[in-house]
Amino acid sequence: MNLAVIGAVFAVIFVGELPDKTMLASLVMATRGRPSAVWLGTAAAFLVHVVIATTLGTVVFHLLAPHAVDAVVAVIFLAGAGLAAAEALRERRRQGEPEPPPVPPSRPGRTAATAFAVIFAAEWGDLTQLLIANLAVHYHAPLSVATGATLALWAVSAIAVTSGQWLGRVINAVIIRAVTAVLLAGLGVYAAWAAVS
Repeated sequence: MNLAVIGAVFAVIFVGELPDKTMLASLVMATRGRPSAVWLGTAAAFLVHVVIATTLGTVVFHLLAPHAVDAVVAVIFLAGAGLAAAEALRERRRQGEPEPPPVPPSRPGRTAATAFAVIFAAEWGDLTQLLIANLAVHYHAPLSVATGATLALWAVSAIAVTSGQWLGRVINAVIIRAVTAVLLAGLGVYAAWAAVS
């Protein structure tokens, strides 16, 4: 395993997932059930998605020529930048809306299963899933990418279920999404340059 790749992937995925809808879903679920049960459910769902995303990224790498892979990487990074920018705009419009009413607590097993189902469904086609697949192609190191991505997603989930409602007031999701969009656009431009050179 490559520690530099793990660290780079961790940083990108952590920043990309921090203000994501799945983090907010984890926050809400943690208010109605045990945080540990919510974390176990979300962690399992994230692990399944990381395996799927890195597998797809690895398959793309083996099927396409190197310049075609660079072109695909560039397109996905730029699409990710567009998605992040769109999410920043949606979040900006959403700010100021009232919080949902609290829901009565449920059993830990049911809480974990619900958390798994919610996160598993919400992550399909999500920015971070596309980004993980792209990073697996970019680095040609699926195990290192999967490790970094999994650790980042688990860390964000742990923050979400333990931090409570104050986190949304401390971190401005719009700014984080905008920074993510700029970072992904830069990576996309670099990958496009690599594809044509």
